[in-house]
Amino acid sequence: AKPANSEIHDVFSFKTGFSALDDQLYNKGWPLGGCVEVISDHCGLDGMGLFIPIMQKLSGQNLWQVFIAPPYIPYSPLLAGEGIDLREVMLVHPGNTNELLWSIEQALRSSTCSVVFSWLGATNYRYAELRKIQLAAASHNTLAILFRSSTALNQNSPFSLKIQLTGYRKIKILKQRSGSTDITIQLPFDEMTPTPL
Repeated sequence: AKPANSEIHDVFSFKTGFSALDDQLYNKGWPLGGCVEVISDHCGLDGMGLFIPIMQKLSGQNLWQVFIAPPYIPYSPLLAGEGIDLREVMLVHPGNTNELLWSIEQALRSSTCSVVFSWLGATNYRYAELRKIQLAAASHNTLAILFRSSTALNQNSPFSLKIQLTGYRKIKILKQRSGSTDITIQLPFDEMTPTPL
């Protein structure tokens, strides 16, 4: 196992499925072992389409794709229609903030999950709390996607990649470890089918 504070794990990534986005990301894809912080005021629902390609890629591996505190129950027919095995999708509904943080950390450390999606809402978390999530993601090179509201736009976080959804199929890179920032990417409107992973 790699040291939790090692930068080595950041060289591993999964292609996003969108060439315009991969071209701007330092590792040419979503960072494994590092959290992706997604800023959105629409509960992240406007951004879930970004992650369908990675869900397709990870489906069929007998590992959980976990949704922690989703604002709405994922639409099963849509996921199934995209070739995602619903038997590998797990929903977790924590009762409070402490249970939410605990659930995220446990899922990331379990080695039974391929990707963890979680909704942190508008809560102002302490840096140390977020750091525990980052270390948990690094422990098994698990992909973690954390949706937060714009109240977290200027908050410092330990995560590898921070993006903002600024419009339909429009993404702004706010922070990426070892890469360029303040880049806005407009995904092609006709690129409804993602590029091969």
